[in-house]
Amino acid sequence: MVSKEADSASPVRERRKEQRLTQADLAELVSVSRQTIIAVEQGDYAPSVYLALRIARALGGTVEELFISEAGDSR
Repeated sequence: MVSKEADSASPVRERRKEQRLTQADLAELVSVSRQTIIAVEQGDYAPSVYLALRIARALGGTVEELFISEAGDSR
């Protein structure tokens, strides 16, 4: 069964791909493992506020753009 989060496109994944970064590149930029980035993109792991900020900064976005849906729920 595919999770609801996996059905929708991940803003983190989309932004990372727009910037032509690999998961490993992003992981290195924010000092986490590639597996953590995979889990974040799949919606299997909700990052801490600090990690969300580091990911947003690395991708040139905001936490709200990347992690909060229009309904106000975290992605």
